[in-house]
Amino acid sequence: MARGGINKAIVLEARNALLARGQNPSIDAMRIELGNTGSRTTIHRYLKEIEEAEVPLGAPREPSERFSAELTNLVSRLLERMTQESGAAITDAQAMLDQQKAELEKQLEVSQSELASLRRELDSQSSALAVQVAELQTSQTSLQAELTRNARLSQSCSDLELRVLEKDEQIRSLEEKHLHSRDALEHYRNAVKEQRDQEQQRHEGQVQQVQVELRHLQQTLILKQDELTRLNRDNERLLSEARQQTRSMAVQADAMQRLTGEIAGMKTAVAKVEGAKEMLQEQLGSSHDEVKRLEEAIAQANHQVFETKRQLEQCSAEVTELRQSTNQPDGT
Repeated sequence: MARGGINKAIVLEARNALLARGQNPSIDAMRIELGNTGSRTTIHRYLKEIEEAEVPLGAPREPSERFSAELTNLVSRLLERMTQESGAAITDAQAMLDQQKAELEKQLEVSQSELASLRRELDSQSSALAVQVAELQTSQTSLQAELTRNARLSQSCSDLELRVLEKDEQIRSLEEKHLHSRDALEHYRNAVKEQRDQEQQRHEGQVQQVQVELRHLQQTLILKQDELTRLNRDNERLLSEARQQTRSMAVQADAMQRLTGEIAGMKTAVAKVEGAKEMLQEQLGSSHDEVKRLEEAIAQANHQVFETKRQLEQCSAEVTELRQSTNQPDGT
């Protein structure tokens, strides 16, 4: 344990302890014995005083002793100077070490900042990819809704065709009734002229009702055509959104490739992102197939509407002919 300070008595005690152990009481040995306390100059001065005190008073000193004392003094000064120079060298080395440590810490902070920036960029790319996935899911949901709506329209067209067939059956039934009425009128012309007029009026009312229903069906067809037109516009919008999503995914793929080149240590994460991107591309391809199927279904629906309209026009022409044949004189 280091002592708080040294004096001549402490130095004398340490010197005697070294001599008792048969060791040379050099300055370094004395300093170790004193617990690495005290300067070498102070220890040398006390040792010199102790040695001078041990020489008898009036005893002449030998030239060798004077020379030894001067040499010891010179050695002590050299040791003190070496101690100071070595301390300065240690101080310089410590300063250089502190500077290198500061530079390394600064480089470490820069590296950590770059790593944090790269991590934030990766998180941003992951968030953008999640947004693209959510948008693709939304598009798929919208496409499914449009497919369901198209199915309902197809069902409505089928129901409309059934109603047209029913109206055709009614018209044929009316034609048969009209033929029977004409046969009856031929045989009972004079007897049932009034009844024939009533039948004719009732028949005309039925024809007018059929015409009203035909007009209603035509209006329904116009509404259905408007719905199909809106559906076509919605399909075009979905196709445009799908193309935009494809371009966005291409941009995201380029960004992920650049990020892969910059961060070699994050290959696993980038590989997962690439896998997710390929899955999204497959899903987008499926969406394109669904859109194509939807366009084909719309084309079929348009064709069915056209056929229905043509049949309605044919029915209208037949009703017109029926009215003309009904309004002709009986003597024809």
